[in-house]
Amino acid sequence: MTCAVLGAMGGTVRRAVRGVVGRRLPAVLASLTLVGQAWAAAPAAPLPAGAPHAATRAAMAAVVRAGVPGVVARTRADGRVWGAASGTAALTAPGPPRQRGRFRIGSITKTFVATVVLQLEAEHRLRLSDPVERRLPGVVRGYGYDGRRITVRQLLNHTSGIFDYTDDPALRRRLSEREFPAHRFAVHTPSSLVATALAHRPLFAPGRGWSYSNTNYLLAGMVVERVTGHPYADEIERRVLRPLHLRATSLPGRSSALPRPMGRGYVRLPGEGGGSALHDVTALSPTAAGAAGEMISTTGDLDAFLRALLGGRLLPRRQLAEMLTTVDTHTKDAGRYGLGIGERTLSCGVTLWGHDGAVPGWMAAVGVTRDGRRSAVFVLDALGVVRGSRPLFEAEFCGG
Repeated sequence: MTCAVLGAMGGTVRRAVRGVVGRRLPAVLASLTLVGQAWAAAPAAPLPAGAPHAATRAAMAAVVRAGVPGVVARTRADGRVWGAASGTAALTAPGPPRQRGRFRIGSITKTFVATVVLQLEAEHRLRLSDPVERRLPGVVRGYGYDGRRITVRQLLNHTSGIFDYTDDPALRRRLSEREFPAHRFAVHTPSSLVATALAHRPLFAPGRGWSYSNTNYLLAGMVVERVTGHPYADEIERRVLRPLHLRATSLPGRSSALPRPMGRGYVRLPGEGGGSALHDVTALSPTAAGAAGEMISTTGDLDAFLRALLGGRLLPRRQLAEMLTTVDTHTKDAGRYGLGIGERTLSCGVTLWGHDGAVPGWMAAVGVTRDGRRSAVFVLDALGVVRGSRPLFEAEFCGG
């Protein structure tokens, strides 16, 4: 679940980059890189050259050949929705993956959390320039940290310099490596995970670099709770899920179960090799992710959420502009990152906004054009087998 380039609850390439970060609107979606096998080159599509979504079908088939049990796609173009599945929903019960099945979305949760924070700013209940110390007194202190110098904005765009708790060696072994099967039901608290992160020195001075850190969003969730007096999950439910009628999306809290309908989720642990067996981790404790990646959803709900967000249904114009103001991640594939959302430009010039997410059992990615006319959501039911979502987006939007 974690290594030098993968956050425990997924999201994007992790690399500490020192130096002054830039800002630009618009700008490129933080691309997730996974451990495990590299993508096999997609062979010629078995469908006729002119068949609709032929390249996407071929790319999905390549994912399955690489060892992922199943992959689901949902795309939209000018109001026309297309869905497809390849592989199987469960290794023990052959059958296609469910188009409307629920899955864990990992770091796509961050986009929901950032949306709520920006709604609170629109209500004048906080400012992005607020020091973290003002909102969470005494929480970010010691070992080189000073919450008076880190702002809420820097939490949301990963320029805080705060160490990612999933990179703690001992915790990483329990969350994503050889000890994970024995610890996947362990209960964690945000405060204990933050404390683990703060036991490591900062990666850089606030605002002087970029590094993806799940700790930032644990803290953002704590800020929401301190400002509103309610759990961040309740605020997401009230402010986003209910208004958009996202009935299949939920925040599980401490529940390890996945609501039906659903498939199974698998993980290949680092170091086991390409021929090793996949571990069924459908049920697990989401508390190791919290506001950094605990949510459950469907392809349809994620598509509806991102299109509503970019269409201005959730944020006033000024706050949406703030969300889409990006910083350079200084990594080849990650592009630029805004406030809980990223932007990536494909080889054919199509630019997508969205987020990737990875959690033991699933890898998911959503991308939407700025005008909302085209979108795609892809879900893989295994983690640690392939190296990212970009080939799927390239196939759908660029034809190969």
